Amino acid sequence: MSLTVQEERLVLEVERWEQTFFEHDPTDFEMMYQKWVNVSLDQMAKEKRSKVLETIDNFLFHLHAMIQNSRFHEEARERILEQAKVFDAEIEDVHDIRQLSIEKLNFMAKQQMAKQRLLSLGQGGVAGMGGIVLLGIDLPAMIAMNMRAIQLIALSYGYDVKRPSEMMIALKVFHVASLPKDLQGGAWDALWNEVQTADNDEWFYTGNEEIADISWIQQPLRQLVKAMVIMLLRKKLIQGVPLIGMAFGATMNYQFSRQVTEVAQRFYQKRLLLERN
Repeated sequence: MSLTVQEERLVLEVERWEQTFFEHDPTDFEMMYQKWVNVSLDQMAKEKRSKVLETIDNFLFHLHAMIQNSRFHEEARERILEQAKVFDAEIEDVHDIRQLSIEKLNFMAKQQMAKQRLLSLGQGGVAGMGGIVLLGIDLPAMIAMNMRAIQLIALSYGYDVKRPSEMMIALKVFHVASLPKDLQGGAWDALWNEVQTADNDEWFYTGNEEIADISWIQQPLRQLVKAMVIMLLRKKLIQGVPLIGMAFGATMNYQFSRQVTEVAQRFYQKRLLLERN
């Protein structure tokens, strides 16, 4: 099956995105921070490190499963199907959505991306109020919201995350998107090697089922730094409201959500185009 002119243009656009998005020139502060993190992680005992990674994997897997089996996800799934049927009345299942033109798929995906980014903005603003409880649930809430965003983007391109193989791929996409910037390029290439060598028709995922690695632990560490900054900013009140802390929390969560949704969209765009070609 040959690609349309619009699809060929999108292939070039994705290639240009890959060349620019994963380029990163770290600052002196980032290099110093990275060195400190690496030294700290290297001091962790190997057995303890494995236990921590196993715990993170289990948390991510069960959280992902809980989200996709929730009533909210089912309702969102039905809304995406209904929207796709407006474009083509013969669509009956999620897999059939792939029959739509790439322009329509992009339109559906961008709607989901905009909604999830707005939710992240609001959630970050609430966390920025600086309460202990709000800061405590900020990390799991942020992870859950962005996992859901990836699930909805996958559905918008016709990939049903209820299939165990698709669920694992969505988790791997989240892992790539949430890594430190200088590590994303290598993880992106590794994910594509897995996806292209695995049998996509299999019900179960045939690649490496480990999700988190020692580098991903930097994500919770960044959250800890963010929480400390918010705690300091909560004392700076404007008419009795910690607006600066709320703005900081909202900005941080929005930027993270923007990064995750952008990586997810490009992944599923590229995957669909490769399958069509």
